Amino acid sequence: MKKAYVFPGQGSQFSGMGHSLYHSHQDAMNLFEQANEILGFRISDIMFDGSDDELKQTRVTQPAVFLHSVILALTMEDFAPDMVAGHSLGEFSALVAARALRFEDGLKLVYARAMAMQKACDAVPSTMAAVLGLDDEQVEQICARVEGIVVAANYNCPGQLVISGEKVAVQQACEALKAAGAKRALPLPVGGAFHSPLMQPAAEELAKAIESTHFNRPICPIYQNVTAQPHTDVEEIKRNLIDQLTGPVRWTQTVRNMVADGATAFVEVGPGKVLQGLVKKIAPEVSVEGVQ
Repeated sequence: MKKAYVFPGQGSQFSGMGHSLYHSHQDAMNLFEQANEILGFRISDIMFDGSDDELKQTRVTQPAVFLHSVILALTMEDFAPDMVAGHSLGEFSALVAARALRFEDGLKLVYARAMAMQKACDAVPSTMAAVLGLDDEQVEQICARVEGIVVAANYNCPGQLVISGEKVAVQQACEALKAAGAKRALPLPVGGAFHSPLMQPAAEELAKAIESTHFNRPICPIYQNVTAQPHTDVEEIKRNLIDQLTGPVRWTQTVRNMVADGATAFVEVGPGKVLQGLVKKIAPEVSVEGVQ
């Protein structure tokens, strides 16, 4: 009977996130104010009262989701994970929750990551698309046949995969995938090709920030996106965080491996319910709940 805590990524933000947490817990209030100071602007005000457009700003989105998740975890009285994982950005939240990173160091890394990714997005016209109703292998094979850069980026659950790459290549892949029987192959409203080779400049920038940051051994294994395997070795964790920017999020494989290793209950910590839905599709036999 093991409990797994999972942390959401970009896209789960909403106006009002973290507001009740800030006003109901002194430690939470202190952490939000510390974050405002570190970032040099009042991100808490944007989280609580900002518009959807304000929350979509690169400098806001990733740290906002990170803060909501991490402050929840750090102020939960019964937070005792047997294992943790996070979807993309959520991997940083998981590492802070599992005490591998200090709060302030995690926030600085997430902000550096967001800004580096934005720079990489601006360099090449690129995008992502959701593909529904095909096997992972079919999607991989079709992407491999398309000219240009387009790869499988997020293995979200069986029958739901996100591809990522150059705009023209993604469009061509979508046409080929629909012809092969995909129920849907739709471009997503994102600013770039996350988890693809086009993020290499961002990975190099993030690597410098990670190498200058102190990591501790986590209090429990973290199942990382690029391997879907449990890790506690600090050097492995750092390398996987860097590789994650250009490599896929293997969420389906991650959840299956956590269940194989004894997880019977999953708790999503942070905004939204996306991961709860994905876990139910991947492993319908486990219990799933959320903390917001």
